Parts: sequence; C-alpha cells; structure tokens
Amino acid sequence: MGEMIKVGMADLKLCKAPNAITTLGLGSCIGIALRDPVTKVGGLAHIMLPDSKKIANNQCIAKFADTGIAELVRIMVDAGATRSRIVAKIAGGAQMFALQSKSETMAVGARNAEAVVKILGEMKIPILAQDTGDSYGRTVEFFPETGDFVIKAVGKPIKKI
Repeated sequence: MGEMIKVGMADLKLCKAPNAITTLGLGSCIGIALRDPVTKVGGLAHIMLPDSKKIANNQCIAKFADTGIAELVRIMVDAGATRSRIVAKIAGGAQMFALQSKSETMAVGARNAEAVVKILGEMKIPILAQDTGDSYGRTVEFFPETGDFVIKAVGKPIKKI
C-alpha cells in the first residue's frame, strides 16, 4: 500500500492507486469518493454545505456540494480519469444535534445528502453505495485501487461499502 493522503474539512484531493485517501470528522458534512475504475484515479471531497449560491463572497470551492463535486471531477479528468466512467460512494450527512424545532435550516446533514445525490445525478455519476444520515460522526478511508470505502464510527463496527 502507498501513502494515506489526508483531506481536511472543506477540502478535496486527488488520489492515484496505490495511495489511499482519508478524511476525519464527517458529522453533517459529506465525504464524496469518486473513482475511475479503469485508471484507478480517485479523489475525495469533504463538503460542508449544499449550495455555494446561498453564501455571498465564498472563496472555498471545496466547502460546497455544487462547486466541490464539479472541481473534483475536473481535476480527476486532468489526471487521466475518463469522465463517463467515474462512479461515486458517499458517507456522512448526520443529524448531530437534537432539533428543538422542525427548522429545515438546522437539518444541514440531510440537506447536504440531498444536494450531493441531486448533483451526482445531474452529472450522471452513479452512486454505487452510501452510508448517510443517522446521528453519529464518521471517519472514512477510500482506496482507488479497489474502490473500497471504509467507514469508521465510535461504537460501531467498521463498515466497507
């Protein structure tokens, strides 16, 4: 196995096999793992919010589902991935705090998950597997060589999707 590349919050990075890529602390955030299964070029985005258009003067492309996914696809294609072969796996989107009201603005995790699914659908990138929702945080590791997306959560068994 190669190097384990770390992706921060509101960050995205490219990864080529045999390297792997990880991000910590997915609460309401979503980890989007993309891969071209032929070239083994992959990437991981750690998005925090669903839509860049609702925030004025935003400078961080990777922070938002709409801009982060598009940028990750762009850098993957630049690195040799074929756009039509890219597939996705996603995790995160938890409801980390009990809601006092039914306010939609507080349900960031669910809105993030909905936005990611919608954007990937619009881009015709199939979601092969997902582990979203519930009320616990996740750490993920993605292996472009095999496509394995390993999900770790405190008090839960390790899950491979």
